[in-house]
Amino acid sequence: MGHSNSMQQSHIDNTILQLDDPVAAIELIMDTYGDEIKRLVYTYMKNFADTDDVTQEVFVTVYQKLHTFHGKSALKSWIYSIAINKCKDHLRSWQNRNQRLKDKLIQFGGSPHKNDVKMPEDYVLEESKSSEMITAIMDLPLKYREVIILFYFKELTTAEMSRILHVKEATVRTRLNRGRSRLKTLISAERGAIHG
Repeated sequence: MGHSNSMQQSHIDNTILQLDDPVAAIELIMDTYGDEIKRLVYTYMKNFADTDDVTQEVFVTVYQKLHTFHGKSALKSWIYSIAINKCKDHLRSWQNRNQRLKDKLIQFGGSPHKNDVKMPEDYVLEESKSSEMITAIMDLPLKYREVIILFYFKELTTAEMSRILHVKEATVRTRLNRGRSRLKTLISAERGAIHG
C-alpha cells in the first residue's frame, strides 16, 4: 500500500472517528470497508449465505463497540480483527452444530456422507473458482489461508497480522512461509494432474 493510500486511509479514519452521530459513522464505515470486509469473510465462510450473516454481525459489533476504539491501530485493522474473530466464532459454532447433527444421524441409523448431496451454493462455489491460484488458496488450511489473504490481498504487514490474529509476528512469518510452500505444492500437483 502506497504512502498516499495510507494518508487517505488515515483521513477517512479521522473523519469517521470525529462524527458525533454513530449511525452516520457506521454508514461511512460500511461504505468504506463493506465490500472489503465481505470478501475477507467469504474467504473463511466459503459460502454466500454465511458470508452475509457474518458480515452483518461484524458491522453490528463495530457499531456497538466503536466508542471503545482508541486509535492504537488503524481503524481498518481493528475492523479486520473483529471480522476474523466473528468468522472463527461462526466456524466453531457451525462445526459444533454440524457434528451434533452427524452424531444424531448416525445414532438413528443414517449414513451421512459428505458428497451425497450437493447444495446450490456448492455449485456456485465451483463455478466461481475459476482461478487456479484462488482455488489453491481456498484449499489451504485456515491458518495458512488467512495469512496469505491478509498479506497479499489485503496488504497488511506481518506486525498488523500479528495483532489481528493474536499470535507472535514470528508465527505469522512462519505461517506465510509454510502457506507459500503448500501453495506451490498444490499448484504443481494440479498442473501435474492436468498435464500428466
